[in-house]
Amino acid sequence: MPIIVKLTNLMRERKVSLNELSRRVGVTLSNLSILKNGKGKAIRLELVEAICKALDCQPGDLMVYEFTQMIL
Repeated sequence: MPIIVKLTNLMRERKVSLNELSRRVGVTLSNLSILKNGKGKAIRLELVEAICKALDCQPGDLMVYEFTQMIL
């Protein structure tokens, strides 16, 4: 998938554990883990907002689109 979730990097930079982030945003550990590991298929804007608020970041800090060009 060309959208890369950079939650692990943000958590490391801000020294926030998955347990702490889960508590701050009110989402289960398993749901955050799915997102963190890039296994999620969708994310609600409410969750993006809560994560950005908890980690003091912008949505663009949380995820990035990785352009891949197909060679024919």
